Amino acid sequence: MERVIIVNLKTYAEASGENALKISKISEEVARETGRKIIVAPPMPDLALVASSVSIPIFSQHVDNVKPGNTTGFAPPEAIKAAGAAGTLINHSEHRLIHADIDELIKRCGSLDLVTVVCTNNISVSKAAAIHSPDFVAVEPPELIGGNVSVTDANPEIVSGTVSAIRSVAKDVGILTGAGVKNGRDVAKAIELGTDGVLLASGVAKAKDPKVVLLDLCSGIPD
Repeated sequence: MERVIIVNLKTYAEASGENALKISKISEEVARETGRKIIVAPPMPDLALVASSVSIPIFSQHVDNVKPGNTTGFAPPEAIKAAGAAGTLINHSEHRLIHADIDELIKRCGSLDLVTVVCTNNISVSKAAAIHSPDFVAVEPPELIGGNVSVTDANPEIVSGTVSAIRSVAKDVGILTGAGVKNGRDVAKAIELGTDGVLLASGVAKAKDPKVVLLDLCSGIPD
């Protein structure tokens, strides 16, 4: 499976509006220069603008298991697809969903050719998510999200354990990790532990020079 770096811009002021577009264009430039796959998940209000302005894949940060129609304020799969999303995060630690909705959303998004990345918080939840055959499972210990210590240093066992657990039930599901990931060393370690890449946020979203950070992150992916 191709290695991937997914950048979640959350709703940081430094990465919203025109800043979301700027970081996405920088990500596109770095992807072109390095040949690495970079995906950006901009703030939800910026999804259509960013998706229509860059050639790299743009993901939604969230999707709701509701039908299009009288569901004010929700984001059904059909709506994010229409906005130009190539995929979506599901069940991020900051926007949890119930298990039944996760299962249904994987199916609905799959029917729309939307790539699914189910976020999980531990090994057992990662294994349970993988049974439903999303495209990726991304394990992120919540206590490390937004911190300065990478999961690959603070808790490498949860990464390697997740890899083993998922591979015991699903051979084709991609595996990502995140929480505290900041540099190429963290990416390299994540891949050494058996993942296919990383999901990160503040390391890029709040960086003074996102291009320098993205180039460093890409350097951790082996040729």
